[in-house]
Order: sequence, then C-alpha cells, then structure tokens
Amino acid sequence: MKNFFKIFCLLAAFSVFAVSCDDSDDDSMSELDLSINYFIWENMNLYYLWTDNVSALDEKNYSSKEDVENNLLKKYPDHEEFFNSLLYKKGEVDRFSWIVDDYEKLEKMFQGITKSMGFDFVLGKIGTTDNVFGLVRYVVKGGPADRAGLKRGDFFTRIDDQQLTVSNYNTLLSNENSYKIGLAEVIDHKITNLSTSYNLTAEEVHENPIYLDTIYTIKDKKIGYLVYNGFMSNYDNQLNAVFAKFKQAGIQDLILDLRYNGGGSLASAKYLASMIYSTDTTLIFNKNSYNADLEKYIIEKEGKNALNEYFAAKIKASDDTREEAINSLGLKSLYVITTSSTASASEILINDLKPYIKVTMIGGTTYGKYVGSITIKDYDRNDKLNPNHKWALQPIIMKSTNKNGVSDFYNGLTPDEKLEEDITNLLPFGNTEELLLKAAIAKINGTSSAKKAQAPVFSTFAERKDLIPHSREMHLNDVFKMK
Repeated sequence: MKNFFKIFCLLAAFSVFAVSCDDSDDDSMSELDLSINYFIWENMNLYYLWTDNVSALDEKNYSSKEDVENNLLKKYPDHEEFFNSLLYKKGEVDRFSWIVDDYEKLEKMFQGITKSMGFDFVLGKIGTTDNVFGLVRYVVKGGPADRAGLKRGDFFTRIDDQQLTVSNYNTLLSNENSYKIGLAEVIDHKITNLSTSYNLTAEEVHENPIYLDTIYTIKDKKIGYLVYNGFMSNYDNQLNAVFAKFKQAGIQDLILDLRYNGGGSLASAKYLASMIYSTDTTLIFNKNSYNADLEKYIIEKEGKNALNEYFAAKIKASDDTREEAINSLGLKSLYVITTSSTASASEILINDLKPYIKVTMIGGTTYGKYVGSITIKDYDRNDKLNPNHKWALQPIIMKSTNKNGVSDFYNGLTPDEKLEEDITNLLPFGNTEELLLKAAIAKINGTSSAKKAQAPVFSTFAERKDLIPHSREMHLNDVFKMK
C-alpha cells in the first residue's frame, strides 16, 4: 500500500503547490494541525474520485500556497470537519469516504481485529412502541459472547437492565467495555423478556471470516458450502486451503454464503473469483476508473491495462500472505446467498463473475456499493511516515465495473429468488433446513424449497455494522504499483 502512494511525489507536477509542514504564522492553528490539513487537502486533490466536482480542491481557485492556507486550511481546526467539507455531495453521492485519527486501529479492523463482545446482531422495533429488540445473527468463535453461551438466534431486549429503545440502543450497544445482556423469547409473535442474562466484557477479538465450510452429498451431487463473512487478506491462504479441500472432494456445485459479508479487500475478492472460476491471467476480473488526472497518469506510466484487474494464478506474498498457487474449481455456475448486509467487495465479486458464469442469487437485495477506497498515511517526499500524528484518509478513489462495463448498482443487486431470513427461527449455519441454504440446495437440484418469500413477523431497521463506522468497505491493496 505504501508503494502505491509513492505516486504522491510523482504526481507533484499536477499540483501547483507543495506541502509545507513548518510554515504557519496563525496562532490559532499549530504547525502540526496546519500540516495535517495540508496532508488532507493535497491527497484529496490527487486521488479523490470526484476531485473535479469539488471547487475547494480546484487549484485554479487559488492564487498561491498562502491563498490556500489563509482562505481554506486555517478555517478548519477540526480535521474531520475539514475532510468532510471536501466530499462531493456527502451522504448522497459519496456515502463512503472517511478519515481516522488512528490508522493502527483501522489496519487492525481490516484484518478482523477489533475490540468487541464478539457477536453480530440485527435490530428491530417491538410493535408500535419505541422499544427495540436485538437478534444474534452469529457469534465469533472463541470470543466473549461465545464463551458466555450466546448463540445464533438468541433475542435480547435489555442492556444493563435497561430496555433498548430507538433513542438509547446506539449508546448502550456501542459500549466497548462491559455490559449485561438480557435475553428474550418469541411466543405467538410476541417478544417476552427472560430472566436469562450474560455478563460480557469486550476484548480484542480476531474474527476469522471463514465461518464455516462443509460438503454435502445430496442426490449423488457433491455440493460445497462456504459461509464467508469478510474479504480479509490475512486469511487468503486459509481460504485457498478450503478450495483445495473442495477440489479434492470433486464438488460439482458451490453455495457461497455472503449474507453478512460487508466487503473488504478487492485483491481477496479477485483471489476468490479465481478459486471459483479460473486462474487464466489474461481474463479481466474488473475495470477501474479514477479521476481524470490520476487515470491519465496511470495510463502514461503503466499503460491502459493498469486500469484492469485480472484473474490470478497465485496469491502474492505480502505482509499478510505467503505466495502459493490458487486452487481453482473451474465452475460454470455459482449460487450465492445474499441480504441487504451483503456489500462492497461481495457485490463486486458477484458482478464481476456474471460475464463468465451463471450466478444465481438467493435471498435479499444487496447493499449497493461499487466504489473503492485506499488508506493514505502522511508520508513525506523521502518516504518517511510522519511520527507526529496517526491521521489517515480513506477516500473513494475508484469506481469498479465488470469486464462488460456494468456498474452503478446504487440500489443493490437483485436476487433471482427473493427470500427473507426467518428471524424467529434462525437455524445454525450449515443446517440444510435453514431457510436460505435449503432454497439454494433446491435451486441446484431443480426442486422447490417449499417456503417462499413472505412478510416478516418483525421489521428490522439496523444492524451491528450500522454502529461501526466504515464497516462496509472495499479497499484496494494491490491495484497497481508505481516505480
């Protein structure tokens, strides 16, 4: 990732102004704070996908470096506020760019390492009241919730003996220290509190995104099933080992369960696509587009092919992975389980495989994210990381299309068979009677799953990822290398 941002120095020709880290005569802003704003401004100018749509990023609007400093940078002592002021139609067009004050915490999150209670949940309202219930969708194996006894399908209504409501759920469930969670049950479509509760203490949890892999033999067919909850590059080799097992078993069909997968590494998505379909490195996996100046620079230096991602024959060695040949199944079809929680790199995988194989989606409409970001730290022109702060940018820099140019699925990807999870009866992952898995198996066998889409007993309005900033992400960690 750091090699990518050596482009910062090479692109200086596009910028009229050089970054100054020690030139401030404004007593209201320290030299460090001013240098951080310079870091934000110039990198957004260089890499931001919509830089041409933001007047504050247009160098033509400033007469000198001092003009930028006095009329823009010094107006924003709050770095996050300054960053947000540079976003193009924040929340409408750009829903995904962000800034953090601790890149170490961000990097851990991308590796599945967070301080948490170790369980994923969805939230819904109880009747016409403001009361809220939570439903456990899965627990992280070995985490605090798992050790306490919480399990998939458990309902809860109270935190520290306080009823969850629309006004307090965010505060109560965002507690990163400890709390008591009070369970409930559903009887006759009514939620009733139980006396059962668990005391949970948050800790650093390492979540393996490969939640379950298994093989079924049904009607003489071998079917592989993989529950994959995040594209995390530090688990690429382990994912490849799963496909070695699938390949050795001679599976004929694959069900990929992405129902709770909010995205992650684009490189991991490319590797997974190669494991599913092909290791032919001449085939385009996806096409990337950038802002005009950055795209022009890439083409001039690396050629037009640098805008493309190709299927891979090997997992590349990195800080997170070892080099090894990819185990590819060469499938002609794929069955994917999706929900509204299926986002970003998950959607890219589906969209980019569709030109090559038949992809059948079962479940809900996906989230709708087809753009990618990259982490930008404050390196100087000698490739030295600024030791005085840990701010980092995560701006959208790229729009993705498949090889046929299909993109812009702002409202998500629509399933072939629409089917909502029955939240009153969440069976364990891998149980062939579980509603969505059963429907996928039925699709493979050309039979009916018996249960069709129906109105949910309870309506849900939020999930754990809504409480965690930046949890639906597609980040680029191997798009192109600059010398």
